[in-house]
Amino acid sequence: TLPRRGCPIPIKWGAPTAQERGPIIATITSSKFRNAIGTHNGAYSVYRSIAVAAGKMDPDFKPDLHNTDPPVMIPPCPSWARIVSMDPWGHDIVASFDEHLKKNIDIRPTVAITKAHIQMLELKEAIEKGRLVADEKILDAEGSVVVTKAAIEHVWHLPGVAARFGISEAALRRSMFEQTGGMFPELITRSDLNVFLPPIGGLTVYVFGPPEYCRDESKKCTVRVHDECNGSDVFGSDICTCRPYLVHGIEECVKTAQNGGVGVIVYFRKEGRSLGEVTKFLVYNARKRQEGGDRAETYFKRTACVAGVEDMRFQELMPDALHWLGITKIDELVSMSDMKYNAITGEESGIKVLKRVAIPDELIPADAHVEIDAKMFAGYYVPEDKKDEVTEDLVKQAKGRGLND
Repeated sequence: TLPRRGCPIPIKWGAPTAQERGPIIATITSSKFRNAIGTHNGAYSVYRSIAVAAGKMDPDFKPDLHNTDPPVMIPPCPSWARIVSMDPWGHDIVASFDEHLKKNIDIRPTVAITKAHIQMLELKEAIEKGRLVADEKILDAEGSVVVTKAAIEHVWHLPGVAARFGISEAALRRSMFEQTGGMFPELITRSDLNVFLPPIGGLTVYVFGPPEYCRDESKKCTVRVHDECNGSDVFGSDICTCRPYLVHGIEECVKTAQNGGVGVIVYFRKEGRSLGEVTKFLVYNARKRQEGGDRAETYFKRTACVAGVEDMRFQELMPDALHWLGITKIDELVSMSDMKYNAITGEESGIKVLKRVAIPDELIPADAHVEIDAKMFAGYYVPEDKKDEVTEDLVKQAKGRGLND
């Protein structure tokens, strides 16, 4: 990379206060003050460029942030010092950077917090079957749940991200520059800019119960970290356990909140293990057409044959959302993923996990046994009463439907 030039408003990542850290300025309208690579809105910034090109949007537009402040505040806490992939002050820019805004510097939120009611048919079914009880405070009789939710855009501190993966910052910058087709030349030409807003999907945090309980170790905390699966989460595809496990996580979060604790769902836009849906569907075809049928034995191999890698989610950055909430202890982690567990409990994160919760057998769709059996054999969490069942013979059995069945 070229020599560092310096920025008019520098960023001191990891500083204890917002004023010391400085604002993240990635807006086009304040180009002379820009101190970050990339821009806001992730992948949606491309649509903004179309809106401007088509004359539908003023290129110099600045948002009116009046009345957009969070209904609940997530205050600074010691665990913020661990964060490298989001702006912990991204929800509080109006209060934190008021002096800059008064000078007409265009600073925009990278986190938005609101309150909502979520409704899922499975929750009403859970009430009818007695798994959940409507308390008319957190959960009503129609299955509507009161939540606090936060939308988060990625803001990467490049030296911190590189350290999290155990690679050099220079190697990270060059690889991102090359693998995006040279989309961000500043990765190479501006080594003085060490913050990057990548054009990828963000994440959403759903909190069941008082958000301040996340920082209180005396309160029970239930967490599920979930990676997006459009086919299952939205459309109910039965080839995987994604939606059933998500719903189970929500049920557990509701019960925890009703019993005086707090539940958290963190939903990442990492479609198809961050390989994308096109790759995922190609893998489905390869799995279903292979000799011997769709079976757990070749589950990961078929992905690697198409994508070049088994999984690109790389959970090293995932715990940052938990650090932002101030979580230091998880009583129940509703996840069987070894990658997520290791990232959450590892030295870089240090969050205690007291119990892991597997998906109940009755929630696993018939065609999804290939997926869950393969993952358990590969190192996913296996409950004690199932360990004797996870054998080589299990993963060699063809369990999935044929492509045309």
